[in-house]
Amino acid sequence: MNRKLVAICFVLIFTLGGCATTGEKTLSKKQQSILTMKNEVLTDLFKFKPDVRSQIKSAPGYAVFSNVNVNIIFASFGGGKGVVKNNKTGKHTFMRMAEVGLGLGMGVKDFRVVFVFHSAASMNRFVEHGWAFGVQADAAAKASDKGAAIGGEATIDNITIYQLTESGLALQATVKGTKYWKDDSLN
Repeated sequence: MNRKLVAICFVLIFTLGGCATTGEKTLSKKQQSILTMKNEVLTDLFKFKPDVRSQIKSAPGYAVFSNVNVNIIFASFGGGKGVVKNNKTGKHTFMRMAEVGLGLGMGVKDFRVVFVFHSAASMNRFVEHGWAFGVQADAAAKASDKGAAIGGEATIDNITIYQLTESGLALQATVKGTKYWKDDSLN
């Protein structure tokens, strides 16, 4: 791939990723912004899938992430922030994420991901190691509450994953690697 195209993709990711960041200066305001995003995403998810509420309550924990993804022809890049909540201890672990993929696609998409951990081991593995790898195919044409998006639901390694598209225009079929890690600046 052309170096100039890769550089443009990274500039777009960090520019768009800045839109998804908290923007406040204090630690508590940054944390609260992410917790507010978490609550809003869960409210939206429960509207579409009410049964997820009981699934989350009975799970050892869950995570919610906000992500911006850019697809340019054969490459896909994304980044975002989120939080993992341990239901047993009530502790929140603030995290970041970045993804890169190869495949066919074009567009920009702002979406949210909810992970429901069905075992403490899968939650701990996610917090401590955080890698995910997968194949994604989706279509989105959505602005605010207008339009439609085809997201997904999958269960892998004792984790059920729900994706909700916030806005964007994208058509993609990619193989992606995603890295989740603890955000030392927020924990």
